Amino acid sequence: MAYPEYKKAKFPVLSPDITDKDILFEDNHLIAVNKRAGDIVQVDDTGDESLDEKVKRYIAKKYNKPNGAFLGVVHRLDRPVSGVILFAKTSKSLDRINKMFKSRDMHKTYWAVVRNRPAVEEGTLVHWLVKNPQKNVTKAYDKEVPGSQHAELNYKLLGELGGYYLIEVDPITGRPHQIRVQLSTLNCPIVGDNKYGYPRGSLKKSICLHARRLQFMHPVKLEPVHIFAPLPQDGFWERFEVFG
Repeated sequence: MAYPEYKKAKFPVLSPDITDKDILFEDNHLIAVNKRAGDIVQVDDTGDESLDEKVKRYIAKKYNKPNGAFLGVVHRLDRPVSGVILFAKTSKSLDRINKMFKSRDMHKTYWAVVRNRPAVEEGTLVHWLVKNPQKNVTKAYDKEVPGSQHAELNYKLLGELGGYYLIEVDPITGRPHQIRVQLSTLNCPIVGDNKYGYPRGSLKKSICLHARRLQFMHPVKLEPVHIFAPLPQDGFWERFEVFG
């Protein structure tokens, strides 16, 4: 198995619309979508249609809302990242979920594929990050520097497949590009992420970072919610489903 095969594989054209198969969880208060790599969560200066607009259209069509649907953006994933992303369908749930993210009561788990085996198979990474907004790049420091933000995550090696290594990441903080830059400090840049040290990018402009699980207490029903996002079916990623 080699990454060039992944780049050459035939990929489905990204649909402009969200369908039932993209929905991971939905009730009257929340909706979670399995984001495709390449989708932007909210509108940016590219002018591309954002994922939140696609989800609004899906809800309006499904529930026959001619005047449109309310949708609150709760959190974000970088454009080249895939996996579970949660939206609020009511202002009440949006307010409560935002507070849960701020208090770190939302538990996120990511899977990342890297080419180099980490020297230490399991551990905690602590850095101070500084983002350059002009270049859209984040730099990690071992100690606090002016303008930096504390960043922390736990990681462990899940296994190896065809010379590629699967790492599970549980971020404790949520900083821009945090997982990407912190794994690169282990000499383990994420496959396809040439912004943080991988030798080449993907033709799909995606990286092998996937938001695998999201666990939290429902903000209205007060019951546990566990959302699980299957891996992309792209000729490469899905092979790692064997690791559960």
